[in-house]
Amino acid sequence: MTETLPGAHMREELHSQPQTWATAAELKAEQRLLPAAGARIAVVGCGTSWFMAQSYAALRESSGQGETDAFAASEAFVDRGYDAVVALTRSGTTTEVLELVDRVKGRVRTIGVIGDPESPLVSLVDEAVLLPFADEQSVVQTRFATTALALFRASLGEDLSGAIADATAVLSEDGDDELRDAEQYTFLGRGWATGLAHEAALKMRESSQSWTESYASMEYRHGPIAIAAPGRVTWHFGEAPEGLADQVQATGARFEHRPIDPLADLVRLHRLALERSVARGLDPDQPRNLTRSVILDA
Repeated sequence: MTETLPGAHMREELHSQPQTWATAAELKAEQRLLPAAGARIAVVGCGTSWFMAQSYAALRESSGQGETDAFAASEAFVDRGYDAVVALTRSGTTTEVLELVDRVKGRVRTIGVIGDPESPLVSLVDEAVLLPFADEQSVVQTRFATTALALFRASLGEDLSGAIADATAVLSEDGDDELRDAEQYTFLGRGWATGLAHEAALKMRESSQSWTESYASMEYRHGPIAIAAPGRVTWHFGEAPEGLADQVQATGARFEHRPIDPLADLVRLHRLALERSVARGLDPDQPRNLTRSVILDA
């Protein structure tokens, strides 16, 4: 019997991301199922999917495609005259998402972006965008989330070749022990990268039980910078505000920033989270207190 190494599923899944993004970019029929330019929409999800919804909403609205709001499914205000609701979920079984879609069914067009084609959400939504090639076995989610965002970006007319090249490059790099062994991490972003910052913090918490925080980068100096100190990391996704690097470095903390596509930088964080988890004797495929899908008792 072959022994499975801790994090084996997460390792395979995170390394497959450049290819799954390329596949998503070619799914023209699926992209056409998403709301057209000009539609007023809400995007909902839970956990990781909520953070990807935030990034999609920022990208769609900032590119002039239409008013776009992102909500946690449990806290969504969808009775606002939206033309469509997009529900993002890897499993298609998350209780809060199913309840929300059922509540608005027949009143608002619903579109599910789903990893599992056999899930109950497929028959509940009006349109199902299925990404089974990006579904995962690891509880800690990597490629489904980024592949869904790659699909959204391609649907908005973005060329993903640069992001794919950047992700491929970071996956071939040597490890960074100092970065892996830091005491604490704060993740920052602006615009659509803010959702990625929140997702990075969640990913590091889930996989390695680490102390992480996340903020919109302009909010960081309104209090959170107080915890910056030697041995800690402030990681910025995308273009950083002027002067922020110097201010963080003055605290003795490490300012981590790469001038690469922010989604590729999230892949770099995925790899670091895996390395930190394994170094701590943990298994990110089966993290403490977590399951692949949150299904609540009736």
